[in-house]
Amino acid sequence: MRPLIAVLLVIGFTLSNVNALYFYLEGSAKKCFIEELPADTTVVGNYKSELFSESSNSYSADHENKIQISVEHLESRHVIVNQKGDPKGRFTFSTADAGEYAICFSTTSNGWFSDSSKTKLHLDLLFGDATHDNLPDAKKEALSDLALRVRELNVKVASIRREQQYQKEREVEFRNTSERANSHVRNWTLAQLLVLGVTCLWQIRHLKNFFVAKKLV
Repeated sequence: MRPLIAVLLVIGFTLSNVNALYFYLEGSAKKCFIEELPADTTVVGNYKSELFSESSNSYSADHENKIQISVEHLESRHVIVNQKGDPKGRFTFSTADAGEYAICFSTTSNGWFSDSSKTKLHLDLLFGDATHDNLPDAKKEALSDLALRVRELNVKVASIRREQQYQKEREVEFRNTSERANSHVRNWTLAQLLVLGVTCLWQIRHLKNFFVAKKLV
């Protein structure tokens, strides 16, 4: 029984698909994160910003410190999200295509010292199915704790399966690229050998004619 519990605990930690972090924004400078995501993946971001106060020498919430959020699919240059949010809020997007996505943040404060301001931004990213996270509180309370855990586990398993499928597609793409490269190298080598062979035949023929002309043969 204990080995089974240990395995379940390992699976639970492995299936975690939430990335929590914090970082700093200087003035209105933009900071971006590149995430490689499979297709049909829902991403939910929860953020909270705190503005540095020199008077208190600490970070605290400021309702004037708005956050500009943008999400772009790098390959197609398609902008999925472009919103101006409150100091604390959420953004959501779904990936139609697999690939790299740039998730960018910047501040849009209109204060006198906005260019020299320093913002601490807390960010939680959830990858997977955000259906449950968007449910009203009343419906969440109606579900038992065990049902919620089972639902979350199913969501994480589905997310891992999508990731595995995406990795398989990347492997196929990499293999096709390698085969094309090998084919180009092989064709180029054959072309070089052909040119070398023609050159050798021409030189032999030229030397033969030279010796005949000089009556050396």
